[in-house]
Amino acid sequence: MNLDQALLIFIAESRELLEDMESSLLALEQTEDKTELINSIFRAAHTIKGSSGLFSLDHVVAFTHVVENVLDKVRAGTLTIGDDLVATLLLCCDHIKALIDGVQAGQTEADEASTEAGAPLLEKLHAVLGTKAASGGALVPEPDIDSTQRMPGKGSGSDHWHISMQFGAEVLRMGMDPLSFIRYLSTVGRIVDILTIPDKLPLAHTMEPELCYLSFEMSLDTKADKAAIERAFEFVQGDVRLRILPPNSQVDEYIRLIQESPEISERIGELMVRCGALTRQELDNALSAQADSVPARQLGSILVEQQSVPAAVVDAALQKQKQVKEVQAQESRSVRVDADKLDQLINLVGELIIAGASVNMIAHRAKVIELEEATSKLSMLVEEVRDSALQLRMVKIGATFSRFQRVVHDVSRDLGKDIALIIDGEDTELDKTVVEKIGDPLMHLVRNSMDHGIESAEIRAARGKPIQGTLKLNAYHDSGAIVITVQDDGGGLKRERILAKAIERGLVDAGHHMTDSEVYALIFEPGFSTAEKITNLSGRGVGLDVVKRNITALRGTVSLTSEEGKGTTVTVRLPLTLAIIDGFLVEVAKRVFAIPLDMIEECVAYTAEPDHDYTNLRGQVLPFIRLRDLFGIKNPPPVKGENIVVLKYAGQKAGLVVDTLLGEFQTVIKPLGQMFNQVQCISGSTILGSGDVALILDVPQLVKRSVNSQLRSPAHANRQVEGQSS
Repeated sequence: MNLDQALLIFIAESRELLEDMESSLLALEQTEDKTELINSIFRAAHTIKGSSGLFSLDHVVAFTHVVENVLDKVRAGTLTIGDDLVATLLLCCDHIKALIDGVQAGQTEADEASTEAGAPLLEKLHAVLGTKAASGGALVPEPDIDSTQRMPGKGSGSDHWHISMQFGAEVLRMGMDPLSFIRYLSTVGRIVDILTIPDKLPLAHTMEPELCYLSFEMSLDTKADKAAIERAFEFVQGDVRLRILPPNSQVDEYIRLIQESPEISERIGELMVRCGALTRQELDNALSAQADSVPARQLGSILVEQQSVPAAVVDAALQKQKQVKEVQAQESRSVRVDADKLDQLINLVGELIIAGASVNMIAHRAKVIELEEATSKLSMLVEEVRDSALQLRMVKIGATFSRFQRVVHDVSRDLGKDIALIIDGEDTELDKTVVEKIGDPLMHLVRNSMDHGIESAEIRAARGKPIQGTLKLNAYHDSGAIVITVQDDGGGLKRERILAKAIERGLVDAGHHMTDSEVYALIFEPGFSTAEKITNLSGRGVGLDVVKRNITALRGTVSLTSEEGKGTTVTVRLPLTLAIIDGFLVEVAKRVFAIPLDMIEECVAYTAEPDHDYTNLRGQVLPFIRLRDLFGIKNPPPVKGENIVVLKYAGQKAGLVVDTLLGEFQTVIKPLGQMFNQVQCISGSTILGSGDVALILDVPQLVKRSVNSQLRSPAHANRQVEGQSS
């Protein structure tokens, strides 16, 4: 792995850590036991700081170090974290993200703009810490430690800590830099002496550049306690053999440390002599009585027998070490894959499906049993490959939902409202492409609900509502689609006000009767707004039309229900994937059409009264559309009779009258050109095994068209009258 690749991984992982850090900060308000969340926030900041030091990004290290100091005090219980500190730390996350974005753009050092942006935050952090920021708000990088800065101690070893660090071979592959730990220790004290142990280095031709062969022995002069020193190594637990001897340790403790590392005992002993921890005579005696090192469990038994450490502590330490190794083993099974490679794989699988369909057709025409069996098995394998490839692109929508925790937190403060966000269905999966493109429409819907939907605390109290408003995000699967709802318990939409505004703008006629859903759908018209004043969030007459356009571009639909005084729910329906689906082929006058299989309820023989556009389906009225009439096909229906494909979408059913049912077909979705963008009831196309193009029918539009047509028909009115009279 070269440095550029490592830097890209650092940038990606830093962004993930910042997202986790932000999520944990936002979750603090709703959590009673904050210990684990605070530890998680601290670990994120500590990891970013350490990894930044690996790439000599001193401006990132310096700023994150101050954040880490604040979090350390919070973690130690000496500093209480409240709303103001959470808001400050969230702004710090934003600044660190900006610094990381700058690194991606090639900015590896602090500039005037980033320094000015970070200065107010540093002042707030130093005010919390009770310390002073560097003059001018400059970001001062941490001092580095090398051989030219080592200061051999002349005083007694009883004044210094002795730290033994023997790093594991996989430390570098984990993204950790051993020198970053030394740099960190230099910030909590003065390094009196340090010894690099390169004895594990193999011959040059057998050396692995990604493996770590270094160990260090250090004498540290600091007022920090042992726990503070150990915290520097909490991210490499299980991958570093760490021994810390406090000041005033017994000579036997130093000798035991020497004896545990027989291969380097003499060099460690020399460092202890230089620092005054041992005399020359004590070192010679220790070397002469040198013994083999003992395993961890054996050493634990010795400590228990000597009553130095309780048995429960040893068992807990061994169990923790086992858990760390299990986590590392699990992480080693994960592989990062570039999104472009996944897209290329999906495209190749699509071409494979088309080629497989062609082979199946040839085999069927040849009527060779062995060939048909082979192609049938090949089709099954291709289908499994398709499912596996699509599964690789499926991601949980929870990451998108989590972004709104911060939005609700910040916007509610700006609006002076108390709003709680409730998230359900965050484990619901859908295509990565859909997730990326749905974020902005959802963002606008959330902000619109907070600004227009949820009332102020005074109005809510006057209406007998809880002062805290509630905004709910939910996602679930339904009939081969994913449904996302944005629901608030605000004042709801004012039907008459919307209708009056629409009449004023000439969108509808004054005497035209409209259903509630049709009236509410008017707010998605371009430039439509009933806001009394313009705010930073809305009221400019832009946005909701863009929301609808973006969702429609994803082959989705958006609808709205509302009850004045109680709240509003916006429902977004999207396909699970934009690439490959299971389809069902039908034929009308030699023309083939594809229907998404997940939206088909059943297929029945055509039965209906003459000139009726509905049929009786087991006692229920089923409206239908004739594809022959929809596309203006002049050929007469077949003599043998037609069929009805029963479609279902959003809880509604409609029929589709076709000539022939051709069966299931793996459908590779090909988008139509721009000149076909305005064509209704068609969502795309696919290539058949014969090489012909089949149009993919837009089921949501067909169901809506059929149901609306049925509601407006005189026959429907007559049936209602008959039902009332009976």
